[in-house]
Amino acid sequence: MSLTIKKPGRGRRVAAGSLIAVAALGLTACKGGTDAASHPSSAASPATSSDAGSGSQASGSGHSPGAKPQSSAPGGHRSSSAPSVTPKGSVPGTTQSHSSAMSASDRCTAAAMSLRLGPADIGAGNIHYSLIFTNKGKKACSLRGFPGVSLINRDGSAVGKPATRAGGSGAVVRLQPGQSAHAVLHTLNEGVSDTPCWGTSQIVYVYPPGSKESMTTGSGGLRVCGGRFDVTAVQPGALG
Repeated sequence: MSLTIKKPGRGRRVAAGSLIAVAALGLTACKGGTDAASHPSSAASPATSSDAGSGSQASGSGHSPGAKPQSSAPGGHRSSSAPSVTPKGSVPGTTQSHSSAMSASDRCTAAAMSLRLGPADIGAGNIHYSLIFTNKGKKACSLRGFPGVSLINRDGSAVGKPATRAGGSGAVVRLQPGQSAHAVLHTLNEGVSDTPCWGTSQIVYVYPPGSKESMTTGSGGLRVCGGRFDVTAVQPGALG
């Protein structure tokens, strides 16, 4: 007896192949979902509007562009030895006094002090003048650092350039009522240098250390020569 084996038709082979393909796709999809679930950080999150806003706020945390600095208009106490004069134009450097670490309430103000210029001390081609601050108030106060000093005439015109700083900033000088401190102005004697002398001044225009209020006193004809005009930080006591 002979046995005949029939081969599947072409339609059955196509159907079987389709089932295998569907099964493979299902496995791939399941695997992909598992990977995405196990690695959530691999998906990039879009930037939110709050992130952009935080950057704008950070960049706007500085000073306002339209802010104006406080003016340092003169007009503080002036000694009786010189008239009330405001320099014409800007006198660069006179407001650049040393910033003190002490509190503003403890600092000696222009209104609470008197100012005078000591006599010339001449020697070895140098000329020194003591610029003397005296506490005329009713309570103790302190000074530290460099005064801003310029020479002017009675009409307010500047003579030469403001004094430059010489030496260190020094220590705090505590002044009880009636006590004094001084800074030293320095220039050269005429003929020591080939640099021409400035014109004769009439007024010494001063900002005490850390102050935006000015003081004045008579210059006694002080004249700068040799292009040298500097000032030290304040020191205890009065010289001259």
